[in-house]
Order: sequence, then C-alpha cells, then structure tokens
Amino acid sequence: MAFPTHIVSAGGIVEDGKGNILLVKAHDDGWVYPGGITEIGENLIDGVIREIKEESGIDATVSHLVNVISNTAVHKWYDGVTDVPTKVMFDFVCKAVGGELATSDETSDCRWVAKENVLDFISLPAIRLRYEAYLNFNGSVNFIEYATTTTSECSVKLQREV
Repeated sequence: MAFPTHIVSAGGIVEDGKGNILLVKAHDDGWVYPGGITEIGENLIDGVIREIKEESGIDATVSHLVNVISNTAVHKWYDGVTDVPTKVMFDFVCKAVGGELATSDETSDCRWVAKENVLDFISLPAIRLRYEAYLNFNGSVNFIEYATTTTSECSVKLQREV
C-alpha cells in the first residue's frame, strides 16, 4: 500500500492584547499571518510557535485552535514545476508574550495591525477566508475545505463548525 502524501502546517493568528494582530509580509504571498510546514518530529504547537518566532521575531503561546483546513487541490509551487500535494492546516489563536519585531529570510516586513483592518492587508483568497473564520469564531472549531488552482484562486467546497 502506498501512503498518501500530505503537507501538514500550522498558522498563528497572534494577538497582542491591545486589539492588534501580527502580520508578516511573505516574499511570495504578500501579507499573511505567520505559519508554515511542521518539521519532521515536530508537533503542531511547537511548529506554530517556531514559525511565528522565525518569521517575525515574536515569542508567542498558543491559546486555542480555531480552524482545521484542507486544501484538496494539487497545484504548482512558485517554481511552476513542482506539484504541491494536499495540505492539512491548523490555525491557532496565539498570544504574544515577548520578542521584538524582526524580518527573516522568509519575510520582508512585519507589523501589528488593528484586528478590524487586517483584511485591508491580506490579498490571498484562502488566507482571507481563514482569517474571516477567525473573526466569526464562536467557540466551535471551523472546518474548511477548499481547492486552490493558483495562489490567487480559492474554491470553497465545505465550511462548517465541528
């Protein structure tokens, strides 16, 4: 039997306690909240905390899970050649506990943005969808399935609370 290939990643919607959300400007994706692929042997919480620190310089703790997302499309990576397999993503609400804003090899800018203004920065449809689910969070985890054919297109297949 061949095992399926999935990318597992975690995103951190980091709150500063003053009504602001941490955004980073990724080289390929524009403004997003921090996150990325978990490493071999790494759990989701350690992965999202590491990604937040690497991409922004901010130390954070995880508060709670808000979204479980499946991107069931196979699409091309930024190189236009490599296939990106199905992705399973977990978005956590996080609290900033220290550190200083700093860019990295993956980011060209980072800043705190008022929670109500974040969507003015995010242009990727899939990230907008996930952030909107965070804004509408009522205590039940959101399950979202979508398919991306390109980074600028997102077709929602399913969205519900679980």
